[in-house]
Amino acid sequence: MNALSLDHHPSACGHHHGPQHIYIYSPSGAVRDKAAFKRGVARLQAMGHEVEIDADALASHTRFAGDDATRLAAIHRAAASGADVALISRGGYGLSRILPGIRYKAVAKAVAGGTRFVGLSDFTAFQTALLAQTGATTWAGPALVGDLGCEGEPDDIMLACLDDLFTGHGEGAGWRMNAEKPGADSQPAVRDIYVKNATLWGGNLAVLASLVGTPYLPDVRGGILFLEDVNEHPYRIERMLTQLLHAGVLARQKAVVLGQFSDYTLTPHDKGFKLQSVVAWLRTQIKAPVLTNLPFGHVATKVLLPVGAPVSLSVEGRDALIYWGHTH
Repeated sequence: MNALSLDHHPSACGHHHGPQHIYIYSPSGAVRDKAAFKRGVARLQAMGHEVEIDADALASHTRFAGDDATRLAAIHRAAASGADVALISRGGYGLSRILPGIRYKAVAKAVAGGTRFVGLSDFTAFQTALLAQTGATTWAGPALVGDLGCEGEPDDIMLACLDDLFTGHGEGAGWRMNAEKPGADSQPAVRDIYVKNATLWGGNLAVLASLVGTPYLPDVRGGILFLEDVNEHPYRIERMLTQLLHAGVLARQKAVVLGQFSDYTLTPHDKGFKLQSVVAWLRTQIKAPVLTNLPFGHVATKVLLPVGAPVSLSVEGRDALIYWGHTH
């Protein structure tokens, strides 16, 4: 698994190799781990970047980073900051309830001006809503506290992908899918495929499922849908996939790419029902290929993915590749 980047001389490419202006804000859950927050900021500064911290980045109102109005204002300050990258402090919960108050045209204008909004988990609500409302592209990627603020060294693949985003050199992400037994017809679980010019979208499965039937879930047809989640038992993952299935979302995709589903516990009641059981079932329900093991989710090793951008997808054996070339 790796990030793809171009090998060329900085003076010849016209991209930004210097320090980045990074705006840190908190649109979801309150930051409880202040030490991790400080470590993340310090790491970005040590990398030579200018870090601007939103006035309410450490605000707290019950479980949220400030009340709804506070967090909306933080989003709009991030959009108005002129930053190269607007990076969330953390996920959690809180964006779904403020989606009607976001000024999407202002955010899309910031994206058009070069600001790249980066995050994951609860941030999926913001990303899919912005895509549905404006078509603007954001980035599924790390959060400050959990990824850059970790104890010890952050994951090197995540850092390489982040650097590719900063410099504009990112071209795609390749990885190796899980080893799986051939099907009853002796065919591989995922046949070799090539999909060209399909919209990449997705993120956290629970958040996406919660947006079905709202104006904040984009109607992506012929897309590539990637999914991940944390603390969700396989039967709950299947239930949420079933919701997307019955809503017609899955049937409209050219491929479904499963990322990391982490931190769940099987029980004796399962009697062999596991995540692979869900994957096998899903493949009986849709015609599109279901890929596995994308390095993205609530795990240390994660690639960055352009949500809403046209991409290509290829599979040869267990090797999968999503690529998009330069996005700016």
